[in-house]
Amino acid sequence: MKRILPALFLLLSQATAAQKTPAASNNPLPVQFGDPYVLHVKGDQYYMYGTGGGAKKGFSAYSSTDLVNWKPEGQVYSGDNKNGWGIHSFWAPEVYERNGKFYLFYSAQWKENPANELENFKIGVAVADKPSGPFIDMLPRPVFDPGYPIIDANVLFEPDGKVFLYYSRCCYKHPVKSEIADWARKKGWFHEVEESWVYGVELKPDFSGVIGKPVLLLRPPVKMSDRQSEWESRSVTSKEVNRRWTEGSFIFKHGELYYMMYSANYFGGKNYAVGYATSRSPLGPFKKAANNPVLQKNVEKGGIVTGTGHNSITFSPDGKQMFCVYHGRTSKTGDERVVFIDPMEIDQNGVLKVAGPTTK
Repeated sequence: MKRILPALFLLLSQATAAQKTPAASNNPLPVQFGDPYVLHVKGDQYYMYGTGGGAKKGFSAYSSTDLVNWKPEGQVYSGDNKNGWGIHSFWAPEVYERNGKFYLFYSAQWKENPANELENFKIGVAVADKPSGPFIDMLPRPVFDPGYPIIDANVLFEPDGKVFLYYSRCCYKHPVKSEIADWARKKGWFHEVEESWVYGVELKPDFSGVIGKPVLLLRPPVKMSDRQSEWESRSVTSKEVNRRWTEGSFIFKHGELYYMMYSANYFGGKNYAVGYATSRSPLGPFKKAANNPVLQKNVEKGGIVTGTGHNSITFSPDGKQMFCVYHGRTSKTGDERVVFIDPMEIDQNGVLKVAGPTTK
């Protein structure tokens, strides 16, 4: 997030006939971001934010008019701003436009850490007058502290004015009993298996805090017979690490259903992959899809891509074509995470599909 992708060109050309459209799409893009998020503003203007990308203690951004060619905008947020509360691990930025302002939600290590926890991640929000920043923290503290480390903020704005915040509880110090954990322990691989879970909570309209208690929405399967267990447990079953992740959630509404995409497995490994779940309510219950994972490594099929995950979605300027924006690695890029953009759709039966990963 480099190859000619005729399908993407055709889809965008049809969807935006009267507007400027890309002549080609190249995967992976020459953008070294993890956790990419694309904001679409006024017409054909797009901004991309992500983890890393050369930003020092903060976030940088890129802009584009065609989702193919991206212009560096430099650093748009620094944790050293006057209200900054984070000291390192600035991850997973997402920017939303509301009432003429732009709000950046992100996670970072909170400097208030009396117990000296290795992972003391929390979620904050910064504001700017332009999508290119500079963003300044609204508060000199995180949005809230649930009592455990959290990352990967994602926000849903409902027509009735309600706002919902979604996040992932970190695996850190969160061992969970499961058949996978029992299996790994009996093999002598791991004494315990830690897990990260996705939660949702109503957010105050001014983003200063939350309303009510967080609700558990998604977690790894407890039983090995669960059809989701195989793909969500690959980091453990490959003896990679004693953790199972449910993170990088991205929620949107299509028709009468809320779709929540999420990533499983170790973000730094080959097995990072994306699935989704659906619900009729913003706070669940969510049911995982039978066709999961919808995005995963393709090396077993002759491809060169691994570690696909932490996606967002965006649309063509007229809103007709949906795209999945995500990071991955290739045999050429090595350990560096780079950005991919591939078409995605929800068919007439409500089944979500991603046409990727693709490469040049």
